[in-house]
Amino acid sequence: MLTLRFLPTALALLAASQTLVGHAQSVALTGVMGSKALLIINGAPPKALGPNDSLQGVRVVQVLSDSAVVEVQGQRQTLHLGASPVSVGQGLPTGSRKVVLRADSRGHFRDSGFINNKPMQYMVDTGATAIGIGQADAERLGLNFEKGRPVMVRTANGNTQGWHIRLDTVRVGDITVYGVDAVVSPQPMPFVLLGNSFLSQLHMTRQGNEMVLEQR
Repeated sequence: MLTLRFLPTALALLAASQTLVGHAQSVALTGVMGSKALLIINGAPPKALGPNDSLQGVRVVQVLSDSAVVEVQGQRQTLHLGASPVSVGQGLPTGSRKVVLRADSRGHFRDSGFINNKPMQYMVDTGATAIGIGQADAERLGLNFEKGRPVMVRTANGNTQGWHIRLDTVRVGDITVYGVDAVVSPQPMPFVLLGNSFLSQLHMTRQGNEMVLEQR
């Protein structure tokens, strides 16, 4: 910050060290809303940032229809929509992959992520054996579910036929899991249910209204 040059040396060094701590370790572009980029920084919930906006040491330089240019510590990086997170800055150790979720007013943990590099909205469901996907979402994601194994799916209106499939990748924040079992249901679903075929491969803890998912 320009104001640092007017501070005593000790205070300037302290402020500089705090700025370095705040620099991002990983950044992913999860969406574009007009002139703003929807960024996931260090696995935190997405934040909408426009050109010249900054957060945790990440400054947005340019926002395009399917990409964004960001700058960290003077270095520019192009982020592509749906691509894996890019490691930048001096943040968390390289091996750390952690996502912090916060409960909504109903106590549900919901956020955005990616299935096979395509965006989706999910809700954590620790009671579900596999990831649950509604047929409309499956079609939007381009999943060839009709060639999957037929299974019976229990719904509010009784049992119906669904399809068991395997997803190439499921990504939530910085965490990517490969080869994840899922069940596609013909019933409409407002979001993807993030079940234990994904959650069981993570270390999961909950404190109050926060849930922490960490890759093992």
